[in-house]
Amino acid sequence: MSSDLNSPFRTKTVEQSIRDTEEPEHALRKSLSAWDLTVFGVGVIIGTGIFVLTGIAARNNAGPATALSFVVSGVVCALAALCYAEFASTVPVAGSAYTFAYASIGELPAWIIGWDLVLEFALGTAVVAVGWSGYVRHLMHTNLGWDMPVALSGPDAGGHFDLLAFLLVLALTAILVVGTKLSARITAVVVAIKVTVVLLVIIAGAFFIKADNYSPFIPPAKPQPGGSGWTAPLVQLIFGFQPTNFGVMGIFTAASLVFFAFIGFDVVATAAEETKNPQRDMPRGILGSLLICTLLYVAVTIVVTGMQYYADMSPTAPLAEAFKSVNQPFFSGAISLGAAVGLITVSMILLLGQTRVFFAMSRDGLLPRTFSVTHPKYRTPYRATLLLGGIIAIVAGFTSLEKLAELVNIGTLFAFVVVALGVIILRRTRPDLHRSFRTPWVPVVPILSIAASLWLMLNLPAETWARFAIWMLIGFVVYFFYGRSHSRLGKSGQDAEY
Repeated sequence: MSSDLNSPFRTKTVEQSIRDTEEPEHALRKSLSAWDLTVFGVGVIIGTGIFVLTGIAARNNAGPATALSFVVSGVVCALAALCYAEFASTVPVAGSAYTFAYASIGELPAWIIGWDLVLEFALGTAVVAVGWSGYVRHLMHTNLGWDMPVALSGPDAGGHFDLLAFLLVLALTAILVVGTKLSARITAVVVAIKVTVVLLVIIAGAFFIKADNYSPFIPPAKPQPGGSGWTAPLVQLIFGFQPTNFGVMGIFTAASLVFFAFIGFDVVATAAEETKNPQRDMPRGILGSLLICTLLYVAVTIVVTGMQYYADMSPTAPLAEAFKSVNQPFFSGAISLGAAVGLITVSMILLLGQTRVFFAMSRDGLLPRTFSVTHPKYRTPYRATLLLGGIIAIVAGFTSLEKLAELVNIGTLFAFVVVALGVIILRRTRPDLHRSFRTPWVPVVPILSIAASLWLMLNLPAETWARFAIWMLIGFVVYFFYGRSHSRLGKSGQDAEY
């Protein structure tokens, strides 16, 4: 951290960040309430994770104890959420972890975390859009007898271009250009459908639970096939034990995977600048959505692993297949329909988060300033939204579904580490700031958040670390060749001229 304006660790004060939001040409419309934020959070959290990863984690990593894996991931997210809530209420500016890092650690770390979030949200949006396309094609074939032309069904179906995924991202882009409030209303409707489906699984599935399926609740430990690259010996060296599938350590291995199911509550923080009363409503939205989803996740996992023996669970559609296994096709179809509808909001809110981070970086001059101009009528960052939406639509059209959850996970966990560190630093450097929400037991909670996030990162494969390192290296190059010399903070000379 440095006050030297020539240093890559120069910090942008909270006052400077807030002052930027008052520039008419670069200002966003404040239209969101605590309810809107909670709906946004639930809308993006409940998605691919619960509808898909439950089966993978139970079958391969933890068995019925996957419910405990969701608890572990929920605790890690709760620690991070307390830190996000303090920052979002103290620095109510678009950009989430990027803005928080800029105000506490410095410009270079802020750029790196912003670069990281852009990749995370882009991959998440594209992959979820492709997953949605697959659900829709399946429903069209099963219920209506319609089939998309193979050439337009995407690489996973043997085609060349996924037309449905492409059109979905374009439609969501148009919605976000028109206004955040409109997207909040659409999200509210879709979230109601998703929550209904999840409650249907819990209530209806409870009547088909067999106690024998819970035995053993924690299956015997097995070595991970082929190990985990360099991360396994590193964990063994530091902590004295080897990562495994199943057993007690399998719970933590599964937690690093199902963590993907919680990604989204941090996206709520990107909408801080568009919130009517961010000091009050941001903590409520972030913590409220996380609590609701954690309770639903644990309940669903307990029910589904009680309905079907964990080794027989489907790795692609565990909830629907669990009902098929007990001869309940109606519920299976309803779950598939709810999953398809629900993935729409996941894509939309991830795209919302990405455009707000990109907008904030552009407004600071680290990316071209033209992308921080807001629409004269809708007050949305329409240029950034159109650019990113178009790129992601094309990526989604040509993307084959691969195992990208780990890459998104490591980026999010890295953001958690930066935000927690930022809370500790800003408490020391700016104790005078008004904090309407204060993270309890600082620095203990932020330190626990950092340790828990790093622990889950160590449970991810070595290949994920390699891809992440390559993207970060590209980010360093872009910053030193463009961002550093175009930074508004670097050019300001002094605070008064900023």
